[in-house]
Amino acid sequence: MAAVRPDFLQLLGWDPEVRILTFPRSHPQFSAPECLVAGCNMMVYFDHAGGLCCGCRRRWKASTLPFDEFTATVRRVWRSIGVIPCPVPQCKRPGKSHKAPLCSTHVHQQQEIYKLPLEEFIAHPEIRTLPPHEPCLVAACDRQSMSRLGYCQAHAQRLRDERRKGTVKDEALWPLTTPAIAESGRISLRGLPHRVIAEILYGVQERVSEGLLHKDYILRKLPNIARAQQIASLTEFNLQALNVNTRSLTKSILKHLSRFGISPETERHKDVWDATAFGMTGTFSFAKITQPWLRKATQAWAIDNIPKRRGKKPTGTIQNQINSIVQLSKSLQLNRPDQGNDPRLLSRDDVIDFVVRLRFLNSQDEISSHRHVLIARDTRRLLTRMRALGLAHPDQPLHGLPEDFALREEDIPDDPEDSEAGRDLPTDVMRQLCDHLGSLETIATIDIRTVTELLIDTGRRPNEICKLPLECLDRDNDGNPVLVYDNFKALRNGRRQPIAGSTASLIIKQQERTRARFPNTPTDKLRLFPAVWANPHGTKAMGSDRVTAQHRAWVTSLPDFLVPTVIEEEGKRVTKMLPFDKAKIYPYAYRHTFAQRHADAGVFPDVLQSLMDHRQATTTQRYYSVSEQRKREAVDRVSTLQFDRHGNRVWRQAKELLESEYARRAVGEVPAPYGVCVEPSNVAAGGHACPARFRCVGCDHFRTDASYLPDLEAYLADLLRNRERLAAFTTVDDWARAEAMPSDEEISRVRRLIRRVKEDLDALTDEDRAQIQEATSVLRRSRRQIVSLGMPRIGPPMPDFRPAGIA
Repeated sequence: MAAVRPDFLQLLGWDPEVRILTFPRSHPQFSAPECLVAGCNMMVYFDHAGGLCCGCRRRWKASTLPFDEFTATVRRVWRSIGVIPCPVPQCKRPGKSHKAPLCSTHVHQQQEIYKLPLEEFIAHPEIRTLPPHEPCLVAACDRQSMSRLGYCQAHAQRLRDERRKGTVKDEALWPLTTPAIAESGRISLRGLPHRVIAEILYGVQERVSEGLLHKDYILRKLPNIARAQQIASLTEFNLQALNVNTRSLTKSILKHLSRFGISPETERHKDVWDATAFGMTGTFSFAKITQPWLRKATQAWAIDNIPKRRGKKPTGTIQNQINSIVQLSKSLQLNRPDQGNDPRLLSRDDVIDFVVRLRFLNSQDEISSHRHVLIARDTRRLLTRMRALGLAHPDQPLHGLPEDFALREEDIPDDPEDSEAGRDLPTDVMRQLCDHLGSLETIATIDIRTVTELLIDTGRRPNEICKLPLECLDRDNDGNPVLVYDNFKALRNGRRQPIAGSTASLIIKQQERTRARFPNTPTDKLRLFPAVWANPHGTKAMGSDRVTAQHRAWVTSLPDFLVPTVIEEEGKRVTKMLPFDKAKIYPYAYRHTFAQRHADAGVFPDVLQSLMDHRQATTTQRYYSVSEQRKREAVDRVSTLQFDRHGNRVWRQAKELLESEYARRAVGEVPAPYGVCVEPSNVAAGGHACPARFRCVGCDHFRTDASYLPDLEAYLADLLRNRERLAAFTTVDDWARAEAMPSDEEISRVRRLIRRVKEDLDALTDEDRAQIQEATSVLRRSRRQIVSLGMPRIGPPMPDFRPAGIA
């Protein structure tokens, strides 16, 4: 009880003598909008009720009045709820009802003795004040007894009804277990043990701190059930016997009670840790590690590792690594006669048994290939880290563990090859998604739609968008909009990303909606996308899990996304419009699509790395990687449209390259500007032994194909632009201008080559052209290094997914 704050008790009007909680209607977490009917002060907790309380909603459905006319009609009060004081000055007894406000004694005097109107009776000098009756015998009730049985009027009537029905089993127990008379906004804790009262008050206080809404009709059931079961603590509740709402509330309060007074020191000696003690959510379980020495060592590693974790869900990441040690524990338990309890008896053979067991589990599909690799890596890293922490020293858990009990590098299986060309979404799918953005508002909310559009436009991680502050929009020195966000994964705050004007307008509209929803909260504390629940002041951000769930429901409701897909029919490759797998459409896929879109548009790797906010370029490359299988298929298709410097077709008769020919090409060519070079000495030198450097279009060893068409067009634009600039440059000698001036022959050769490639593409059928376009996209995204002539490059325009009229 000492942990319950005085300001919280004052908020709920708590009196330790009366022991009644009173919900303040001015507090957003204890109130709801009032019923729309004139004269009705009941609160409406459900949105689907249409603004009417349960009673008024029933009356409206039974009536024939239109909704507006019904709500304008003053509600007739036909029965009173609660106790009103007797209007005789200083009378301590309650009145009978709203119609007869006097207490029973004064009613008798007014009607039988004085026979005066109410106002004259109250003012009569002979009328005396009366002392209060004895309290009602029901332990939960704070009313006065008004019957010969010693109960208040309501409980006396309730007892008579239950006697008539035969439901009273124990007359002596009935007043101890019977609940108080329900009154709106009042919860009685009378008749409960002091411990239960303290637990309820503390639990509600902590829930209020979390921003949760409380409904009196749900909270009232908790003390009523505790009183009926005569429990000494809420921990004695049988949760399965409770209804859904009461069970949820009880579990929430029990969660806070279990965390009362916890700390890392109290948790680290348990088999299951409450992650709250370490500033996280969830739990860490070590219970499945059966060897005491291994369990203690893993716990010591966890204590060292937990402060270093970051990211959206660090608890899950740590638990996955603990589960890797669980697999090692199971292997020792199954293969060792002593079940691995003595670390001094272990050897390299036990490690081999563990590696073999992982392979067996993978072959039986009990663990995936990816999980197989992670378990082996985690186990190796954790054992190494445990030794580095000194856990093998005397009096430590790993003391006596042989040095050869460790996984070697060759014990780690190879990463499974990714059979997909990244996780980006095809252009056709993105265009269809943007066409249906309007329906996202209907299925979810406008906030979810705005989050989705920002994910598409900015390529940010979902939690980075969800946790944006209200003031996340800034301007650079040129006045262009900039998004200011925090990179939670890398702990890099205040990151800045240039955005388009249409994206900025989305943020401005969302700022206006949020400010209108929370007008009294300081701007610096508001979130751009406030959470829907447990967020009375708008300071909590929407969870990315909610965005994912709403986004999944939206995608599921949409019609199939038909995309051109290459399949084999009767030994021939044909392109058909087949449905795209909707499981691949999720919020994080927009980040991969953002990276792929910019990579295909020719954005330089260092620029794309900055846009993705990655520290290493290799991380960015994984967002638009291409598998070898798809690259091979793309080469096979594009090779049928390969040209030499004169525009003549190479491999004209080739429909599919043989394995030997594919390998020969892989070692017999080297990347060159806007194509490849097949000159042997230049290939052997890795492209650095060409005497005619930067003049590939004039060399017979030069080859190009349709995948280089955007680069050839950009090169032609560079040549024409540079020729005009040099012609207007008057401060240079003639010989220097002649050396730097692009030749007419080179420009004509590039033009002819571009025209030749386009003519062959135009001659293809729609099906073949779709295959070539898909292959071209795959090949362009697979090129890691950009070969440049040292001139400015102009990439192709970025694809626009959105139809006209959508910002």
